[in-house]
Amino acid sequence: MNLPDALSWLPIDPTFSSVSLILLGVILSISILADAVASRTRLPRISLLVLVGVGVAVVQQWGLDQTGGRPLDGLAEPLIQVALVMVAFLLGGELTLDRLRSIGPLILIVSISVIGVGALAVGAGLLALGFPIVVAVSLAAISVATDPAAVQETVRTSGDTRLRARLLLGIVAIDDGWGIVAFGFAMAVLGWMLSGEGEQALIEAGWELGGALLLGAGIGLPAAWLTGRLAPGEPTQVEALALILLLAGISSWLGVSSLLAAMVTGALVANLSSHHTRSFNEIELIEWPFLVFFFVLSGASIDLYRLGDAVGLTLAYILLRLAGRYLGGLLGVHLARKRQAELPGNLGLALTPQAGVAMGMALLAAERFPEHGPMLLSAVVASTVIFEILGPLLVKRVLR
Repeated sequence: MNLPDALSWLPIDPTFSSVSLILLGVILSISILADAVASRTRLPRISLLVLVGVGVAVVQQWGLDQTGGRPLDGLAEPLIQVALVMVAFLLGGELTLDRLRSIGPLILIVSISVIGVGALAVGAGLLALGFPIVVAVSLAAISVATDPAAVQETVRTSGDTRLRARLLLGIVAIDDGWGIVAFGFAMAVLGWMLSGEGEQALIEAGWELGGALLLGAGIGLPAAWLTGRLAPGEPTQVEALALILLLAGISSWLGVSSLLAAMVTGALVANLSSHHTRSFNEIELIEWPFLVFFFVLSGASIDLYRLGDAVGLTLAYILLRLAGRYLGGLLGVHLARKRQAELPGNLGLALTPQAGVAMGMALLAAERFPEHGPMLLSAVVASTVIFEILGPLLVKRVLR
């Protein structure tokens, strides 16, 4: 990287490393401003960070005329991968046997109804509109994920303690788990369908899922026993980071689902490490800076020159997902009434918010199927901003 001629006399060497470090610092500094704006305007800070990333894309692609690469190229992929593995690991840590026993059949009935009908509506609807099967199946799987933080915060501020509020909190606790499983299965099936190699493709699809389960068990079982021994009852930051980096690196090396492997590891550690008072609280303490990089770099990953191609897909995805959530909620409520549970018919609309897991899935799908990547990323980034703004309003409406 060269300086302008007017500054060539300065003893400055703007290397890739120095520019990357400066950009990382700028991104974190902007995140502080985004937090301040969010607290004063009640705009979702995730949406603000994504929009910051879109602004970076505008400067890079239109201002500097640089196309075909993310900012921090070379560093962006591992940062995003680490953030996703952290999210999936912590999600797995919430899937304890005690929590699953407390969920009860009512939550499972409504949850499966909403995600099943919702995914079917998105997938079938996009296929009927003529979109490629990769786009339709990928977005059908991505549509399953919900942003639990947005729903939990809205329910908490409402002060509602009725059955509908408790049911929503239970559903969002497991929705992203369903999403990760559905996405892993969808990617494996698409790889098998599109490869045209028959038996070999089926083996690779099985390895992507089965290998993730094996990797999760291979890291999770020893981690459940070994971690948390240095500091009584609590794994250290070094132990936590070691697990995250091992999961991210080995899953990429082996070609298995990093999200599924991390979720399995988190679940095993949470259920088997009886000497932990709380599994990997240290990850939660360091997670947010990585998520800042993730949301900003996700927004910066969109291809602005192909944004127009994704407008129709974005609108179709938003409308189909809303319709699917509403119809799935109707079905779930109908089935719940057979168990003497009175719930509002529009319950499914309260499960609209989407954030990190959905965007992470879109990035992984774009990497897996690069010919459809720009369209998928643009649709999910734009819809995430809409769902994060619209979602809390729909939650409040359902809780009336």
